[in-house]
Amino acid sequence: MSSQTEQKPTKEAILEALKNVYDPEIPINIVDLGLVYGVEISDEGNVHVLVSLTAPTCPIGDYILEQVKEAVRSVPGVKEVSAELTFEPLWNLSMVSEDGKKMLRAMGFPI
Repeated sequence: MSSQTEQKPTKEAILEALKNVYDPEIPINIVDLGLVYGVEISDEGNVHVLVSLTAPTCPIGDYILEQVKEAVRSVPGVKEVSAELTFEPLWNLSMVSEDGKKMLRAMGFPI
């Protein structure tokens, strides 16, 4: 096995992959919504993602976690993926990226 062909995944690549995961109520990806609270990558290529939801009562938390895992698995060099849901701190509109705010404004949200 050549270590040259196996590269450690980058946080940027993980975040780019997570832009394919969308909140079902607000059709904007979870990265631009500010729902990705953390990405940890081990030297072995194992990835842990800490995410939140727009509301603690959202019934599809497990679905979002599975979508997160699937997206991260698509990144070259990723070995194992774990995803954890948190509500600390609670998500709010100030966490939305500038691109996300532009998308929300285009949908009529007064942000």
